[in-house]
Amino acid sequence: MELMDVIYTRRSARKYMDKEVDRCVVERLLDAAVQAPSAMNSQSWAFGVIQGKDKLREFSTPARMMMLKKIDESPEMEKYRELLSDPNFNIFYDAPVLVIIYAKPTVGLLSVINCSLAAQNLMLAAKDGGLATCWIGFCADYFHQDEVKRELGVPLEFGVVAAIVVGYQSEEPPAREKNAPEILFWK
Repeated sequence: MELMDVIYTRRSARKYMDKEVDRCVVERLLDAAVQAPSAMNSQSWAFGVIQGKDKLREFSTPARMMMLKKIDESPEMEKYRELLSDPNFNIFYDAPVLVIIYAKPTVGLLSVINCSLAAQNLMLAAKDGGLATCWIGFCADYFHQDEVKRELGVPLEFGVVAAIVVGYQSEEPPAREKNAPEILFWK
């Protein structure tokens, strides 16, 4: 695909085929991710990969329950109560791969920006390769817990920036109209 076609057609997918993604394909996505620009070439990202929808389902329930508890503290999350209360709801949408992008604490806030750029590269590369993605915000707090980091072998000082599911979509997500750029000034 041409770059502009990838940019204009990438959508967040929430329905995936029951088809694994080969490790070499995931490695290509990670290689695309690290081609992102980073402040002072700090490359302050690190990655974790969970492969297999059954493994992901094991993480879904505790992450879902954690988010459900947070609704009481965050009224803006109330709209998700019914969804998160459904014991059959899988926050990873039965995708076969989850890539977690962690910020190393080396350049502070700039690490978050660096990791976000890497996430965008990964999502665009996935689209270009015939795969679909969705950034899963519901699981960031769960994977940021010290006990979960220890279980997965993640240094405690690393912070979760993005958790992105990857897979082959089973249906095309609807196109969403995007607003024109809001230009505050042009001198």
